[in-house]
Amino acid sequence: MVRTLLRGRRPSAWTALVPVVALAAGLLFATSGRTAQGTDLRAGEVTELSELIAQRESAIARQAGQLSDLQQQVERLTEQAATRDGAVAAAQSSGDAGALSAALVPLTGPGVVITLDDAPARPDGSLPGNARADDLVIHQSDVQAVVNAVWAAASDGVAVMDQRLIATSAVRCVGNTLLLQGRTYSPPFVITAIGDAAAIRAQLGVSPQVAVFQQAVEDFGLTFSVRERPEVTVPAYDGPLDLQYAAAP
Repeated sequence: MVRTLLRGRRPSAWTALVPVVALAAGLLFATSGRTAQGTDLRAGEVTELSELIAQRESAIARQAGQLSDLQQQVERLTEQAATRDGAVAAAQSSGDAGALSAALVPLTGPGVVITLDDAPARPDGSLPGNARADDLVIHQSDVQAVVNAVWAAASDGVAVMDQRLIATSAVRCVGNTLLLQGRTYSPPFVITAIGDAAAIRAQLGVSPQVAVFQQAVEDFGLTFSVRERPEVTVPAYDGPLDLQYAAAP
């Protein structure tokens, strides 16, 4: 009797849709398999992205070389003009006076070298207790917190990965890489600062953002080292100086 009743019921809308959904899913899987030809589609996308990043970095390096050549030509022409024109000589002298504060010349002095790095991978690939993969890598906020503390200590010059920082420099992370002034860097991230080492350590010690990072260092094994040096050198800033957006306070 039960079987008769079941057979006699009209099929619901969902019952009628099940074969259609199954057919559509089968077509989708078949199309995906034919397109991938047995390979991982996402792996291809990652490879293409990596190649695109490499091409972009190569173009930036080439353009940086061209910029350096043009800057040298401008300097030579300016010096030649200054020998003949008093106004040019005065402008050049004024510009040279501000070159140090504008980070346009290399700087050497006592300071610190700070290193931030991801937690080392375990041989079996496991994660520490209560840790996510995201907890084991250096983030933009970590680098920015350290840089802010170094500036707060009145450092004379700061460089990240041998890139001199100026007032308009922005520290950004893309995935687990650092994007700075058109170039990408992988950890470990090295921050070099010229200034009073005790003052820098003090600012690192009172920064709430650095304290959060320090807790992650203790919990998950990230690297955070501060080494004092009697002499360090930060290079001159060689990027563009034009401002796109500015507003008076």
